[in-house]
Amino acid sequence: MELIELNSGTSIPQVGLGTSKSENAAASVESALRLGYRHVDTAQMYGNEDQVGAGVRASGVAREEVFLTTKLNNDFHAPAETRRTFEESLGRLGTDYVDLFLIHWPMPFLEVDYVDTWKTMVELQESGRARAIGVSNFQPEHLERIIEATGVVPAVNQIEVHPYFANNDVRQYCKSAGIAVEAWSPLGKGNEFGDPVISGIAERHGRSEAQVILRWHLQRGDVVIPKSDHETRQRENFDLFSFDLSGDEIAAIDALDQGEAGRRSPHPSEFGRK
Repeated sequence: MELIELNSGTSIPQVGLGTSKSENAAASVESALRLGYRHVDTAQMYGNEDQVGAGVRASGVAREEVFLTTKLNNDFHAPAETRRTFEESLGRLGTDYVDLFLIHWPMPFLEVDYVDTWKTMVELQESGRARAIGVSNFQPEHLERIIEATGVVPAVNQIEVHPYFANNDVRQYCKSAGIAVEAWSPLGKGNEFGDPVISGIAERHGRSEAQVILRWHLQRGDVVIPKSDHETRQRENFDLFSFDLSGDEIAAIDALDQGEAGRRSPHPSEFGRK
């Protein structure tokens, strides 16, 4: 397993298990950890933190060996709510700390300024109960505001990235600021499967299209959290370190980027507008 060093002084495994919309998160987490995964991503919004915690315990893998991420729900940006729900997340997960706590969306239209939310996140990190803190779906203008206000640079920005939406402007800003990029929906919800460029590369390497896409992410330096409840697919998604894509193959996948037309989620600057 490759590790990405974070600006918090901790390291994050480059491949993790996503649990959004998992049909049985406890079994999924247990299976993945037994296969060798050491990074699990959940969120208050997913409603499965209790199952994720149960899966970690059932796996037999020591808690300190698992990099565990959860995220703040959009309704809880007020500082008091952030503190309260963070404690509740720890209780549901059955742990006294998380390795990474993220603001799930910037929600720029809330009455609560996300800068104040970030200040509360800094408090949680200083308490030691969040080993690292970061954000999800933040644009450069959002990042600039919280960094200017606090001097604290997020360890991670978890954003939508896949071949049809490379999100390079945000990625480049994060790289320049020392923020690790973590790709959610790294397989583009399967929309890239069947693309002749990707299928051709997969055929040449004797690999699946999913493996080719995930390997593209890794060679670009991003963290990935593909979601699967099935052991066979989990094993496939984890078997990424015994082959490499050539420079020409990376460039061919890069060229699939459709810009904003390839985005599969709302734009972060518009998400939450009433």
